[in-house]
Amino acid sequence: MNRARDHLDPVAQDHFARASAALLRDGSTTLPSAINNRLHAARMKALSVRKPEKVHQHKEVLATITGNWSSHSRSGSKSIWETLGWVAPLVVLVFGLIGIAQWQDDSRINDMAQVDAALLTDDVPPDAYTDSGFMAFLKNGAATADHLESATTR
Repeated sequence: MNRARDHLDPVAQDHFARASAALLRDGSTTLPSAINNRLHAARMKALSVRKPEKVHQHKEVLATITGNWSSHSRSGSKSIWETLGWVAPLVVLVFGLIGIAQWQDDSRINDMAQVDAALLTDDVPPDAYTDSGFMAFLKNGAATADHLESATTR
């Protein structure tokens, strides 16, 4: 079924809605009073349990020349929660970046310590450590070396 042509333009929708409302209004005058009373009670009950409409407040927020944000509130004073609302994420971001930098420094120091320990405890010449293939061999460890030895002895 092709429903693309079933849609009405806004003017036709408005005309249809007004005609439907007029027919319903005319039809409700001929209903018995008992049905009218029940319909009125059902409408009142539906209106009493409906959700309240959201009210949007317009609040002007401007940035000053120094980069500070200011809001023109009627009370004139900011609450502590408004200040924490933008300060707390900034503090968390700064501490997170400091933590990441510290972690990277520790990782670099540990890598250099492993190379130094290997240089001091091995019989391998220091020139071997400048070879990238040898560094990959060291990172993979002895498990790869054992696997290679077992494959060559077969």
